[in-house]
Amino acid sequence: MKYKGYHAKIEYDPDDHIFVGRIIGLRDVVGFHGESVQELETAFAEAVDSYLAACEQLGQKPNKPHSGNLMLRVPVEVHAAVAAAAETSGKSINQWAAGVLKKACQS
Repeated sequence: MKYKGYHAKIEYDPDDHIFVGRIIGLRDVVGFHGESVQELETAFAEAVDSYLAACEQLGQKPNKPHSGNLMLRVPVEVHAAVAAAAETSGKSINQWAAGVLKKACQS
């Protein structure tokens, strides 16, 4: 789920027969739940809006959705293989890696 750039992780609670979610990427724990997809989507939006309002009220900067910058440390041989694959495909390492990561997330 995605709302205002924030993402949620959703799990099913078989004991209570509800979907339970939490906003990911925050230093705070913000959770929500619902018995249906509609309830879950509404609860997620309300949780994000409440989080943003609470941050404003407390004078804190909310964690922003991810910036798009990703630092990775990989073994030298992996870096060389990535550079070769990117060059072979006619792309920069950033363009190539972004495509590979996007495809991996869609699987």
